[in-house]
Amino acid sequence: MAQRGLPQSKEALLQSYNKRLRDDLRSILDNFTEIIKTAKIEEDTQVARSTQSEQDFYEMNVRAANIVRAGESLTRLVSDLKQALTLSDFPWVCEAVALRAAQLHAVREDCDRRLLALRDDIATDLYELEEEFYSSRYKWNGRLHISSERQCTPWWNTPPFHRSVKWQSWLDYKLTAQR
Repeated sequence: MAQRGLPQSKEALLQSYNKRLRDDLRSILDNFTEIIKTAKIEEDTQVARSTQSEQDFYEMNVRAANIVRAGESLTRLVSDLKQALTLSDFPWVCEAVALRAAQLHAVREDCDRRLLALRDDIATDLYELEEEFYSSRYKWNGRLHISSERQCTPWWNTPPFHRSVKWQSWLDYKLTAQR
């Protein structure tokens, strides 16, 4: 007898949540009403006033503890409802995952675009530096001749021609491998 077209287990779960809600709210209301009734001072009593006040004090403490227990139960009920909603609402979860994937895809595209621009700038600068180096008065014969008296060996062991091409192809390879 599932109303609203829900499976029987979900319907039973919803009825259980409704019963817990009604019981906890009734407990809060009843205990609060009794605390208010206890707070009234009665003139005609058969016990001493101090004994009556001690009894009223303990009764109020017990009823206040019952209100707190019912409030904690309502808090757990809210937590259970949130968990049930989150776990059973698959379209919402799928939508949230798709939205996050789209955001991360946009970030990746932005990073790729910036890396490509950086690669182009570095390749251009490296090409200009190589052109300046090879058009300078220093000649390349396995050693770098700075002057006729002194010879320096460069920090790399291979000539730097085609270095920008190698860097550019390596960066292209890394960017396409990530896709």
